[in-house]
Order: sequence, then structure tokens, then C-alpha cells
Amino acid sequence: MNWDQIEGNWKQLQGKFREKWGKLTDSDLEVVAGRRDHLLGKLQEKYGLKREEAEKELDEHLSKW
Repeated sequence: MNWDQIEGNWKQLQGKFREKWGKLTDSDLEVVAGRRDHLLGKLQEKYGLKREEAEKELDEHLSKW
């Protein structure tokens, strides 16, 4: 699934992101609104990840879809 598809189906996919990253709140996901950079920022903020680490985790998670 590419990022354009994720943005287009954001409301339906929020649950999958919450399953993987439980520290993300509904409010966090509403702010992200399907934008990759915003999601990476929230992952960095909530989990103390470096940008590269957040990108790697996100890409690995998305590769399973």
C-alpha cells in the first residue's frame, strides 16, 4: 500500500496504527490526518525515536500490508 492510499483511507486505517503504536492517541491520529511527516514526528515524540528509526519502523510496518 502506498502513502497516497493510506492518506485516502486514513479514517479506516487509524486502528492499525493504534494496534502497532498504542501510545498514539485518537487526538494524535486526528492531527496526523494521514500525513507521513506528521506521523513520523508523533512516533519520535511518543517513543523517543530518531527520525531514521521512526522511518524504518513505519516502513517495516507498512510492508506487511
